[in-house]
Amino acid sequence: MNIIKKQIRISLFLALVLITPFIAKAQSNGFISTRGKEVIGPDKTTFIIKGTNLGNWLIPEGYMFKFSKINSPKLINEAITELIGPEDAKIFWQKYLDNYITRADIHYLKSTGMNSIRIPFNYKLFTNEDYLGENNPNRGFELLDRVIGWCKQEGIYVILDMHCAPGGQTGDNIDDGYGYPFLFQSAACRQQTIQIWTRIAAHYKNETAVIGYDLLNEPIAHYFKDDSLNHYLEPFYKEITKAIRTVDKNHIMILGGAQWDSNMHMFGPPFDSKIIYTFHKYWTKTTPDVIQEYVDFRNKYNVPIYCGETGENKDEWIHDFRVLLDQNNIGWHYWPYKKMENSEGVITFKIPANYDKVIAYAEAPRVSFEDIRKAAPANREELKKALFDMLDNCRFENCTPNKGYIEALGLVSGK
Repeated sequence: MNIIKKQIRISLFLALVLITPFIAKAQSNGFISTRGKEVIGPDKTTFIIKGTNLGNWLIPEGYMFKFSKINSPKLINEAITELIGPEDAKIFWQKYLDNYITRADIHYLKSTGMNSIRIPFNYKLFTNEDYLGENNPNRGFELLDRVIGWCKQEGIYVILDMHCAPGGQTGDNIDDGYGYPFLFQSAACRQQTIQIWTRIAAHYKNETAVIGYDLLNEPIAHYFKDDSLNHYLEPFYKEITKAIRTVDKNHIMILGGAQWDSNMHMFGPPFDSKIIYTFHKYWTKTTPDVIQEYVDFRNKYNVPIYCGETGENKDEWIHDFRVLLDQNNIGWHYWPYKKMENSEGVITFKIPANYDKVIAYAEAPRVSFEDIRKAAPANREELKKALFDMLDNCRFENCTPNKGYIEALGLVSGK
């Protein structure tokens, strides 16, 4: 009998030795995940998202170029092309994408103490549509693979954010669309969105540096609230998620509410085991009531929430709102990382000489070709030089950290 017991013990021990590596691998597969109200790291401990947004990189925004009237990528590209011609405009955008975010930027972000970044992108980077001087359907992967590779080397995680969806999901400049969220009422646009996300998910399904996919940035602006578009949102999120799950079961779906990612009333119980609900907040008070509805939503459905965008404010506000989020165990990505001649972001760079003339052209009436001729500069080379000088100024080595802003985030300014 003792011999039998001994053999059983030996067999159990050997089985445990053999199976333990597989259990360990299953428990720490390297992906960020969720557990109840928490985002959890590969080590299964709580992971509080802390970082910034790479705004103005893959999606140029007018106000970051110091423009007020032209504010979407296609309008900015139109003005620059009118100024310097299509060939030089193509060169400009290639250099812009290469210079604005480099390995040095990612290394610096890690040095501040950030653990993650959110990368806004335009769906056109994955199609044959003309966008910033090219129409390469693999361009998005080329650009994202590069920066994700740098992030992986530095130990920084990434959220991929479809800031501009086919047809436009917001109805304002930020979706690079046509002034209305046509996406939700166009079967073709919705199908294209699903196809692009599925292609992206298939590409990154095994990439542990990616936290997840922010499916639609700030859908359905407040201008369209009365149009009853909100009810389209959650069903469409379900469609996208179902398609993604056919190729990628590892990553988190990140879902923003309507009206600039502020309204979650259309959401029911979570429909997937890995979801983070995101909200955006700008220019509010920094008191608990500002975020209480999101905390209540988290408690009601036992799901994680996170602030995908906030910032663009004075250091005191940055500090107070960050503390409020931290006290409530809410992760954050402040907006933006880099901005020209600006103290309300992580780092800044100088405005080049004669750039005021670029601004003047962009702000001039240019509805007709006669308007374009009247607005044309006397010295195009001068404006071309200003534009290309901006590309040198925006390189990390020529940037300056906003010390007060960074320290307000509880981070280290460095450099």
